[in-house]
Amino acid sequence: MTTGIDRQQAWQLFTQYNKDPFHLQHALTLEGVMSWFAKDQGFNNEEEFWAIVGLLHDIDFEQFPSQHCIKAPELLRPAGVSEELIRAVCCHGYGLTTVEIKPEHLMEKILFASDELTGLIWAVAIIRPSKSVMDLEVKSVKKKFKTPAFAAGCSRKTIEDGAALLGWELDLLIEKTILAMRSCEHDINTNMAAIKNA
Repeated sequence: MTTGIDRQQAWQLFTQYNKDPFHLQHALTLEGVMSWFAKDQGFNNEEEFWAIVGLLHDIDFEQFPSQHCIKAPELLRPAGVSEELIRAVCCHGYGLTTVEIKPEHLMEKILFASDELTGLIWAVAIIRPSKSVMDLEVKSVKKKFKTPAFAAGCSRKTIEDGAALLGWELDLLIEKTILAMRSCEHDINTNMAAIKNA
């Protein structure tokens, strides 16, 4: 799998269209999460591809929310991003937008499954005393998962559909995503502090 773009170029491209700290943090989170999953699932040689897909997956969301996953190819192609990476970015909108590209590769299914879930996990983490995922357990996330009013913007159906696509139990998906978020929390906090102070 080829990216057509390196990590520095991908970040410059993403920040060209995204300025909101929430969106920057979400992109960095999915980059780290996808990097962890690539190794967890035995795709070490594709780790950079998985990570850059995570970084760029919401490139069109801030400026073009009504065209999410539709506008993305127009923003990515001129930068030389590979067609397989563009496909991976767009298919995470399957069933949520008018995009009809179903996630097929394991990486695409994990992106689809973990995207909304990272938002829910982070929402649970920040109301805890530690404000961290480092001491967060599956049961705490499951409790909030069953409370629709909590982090209502995080689609429970999409998370469940993602687990089903993967053939994983929901608890396993939550457990792995927490571990993935733990792996990158420190780096994300460092990056966000640097962005804030820039």
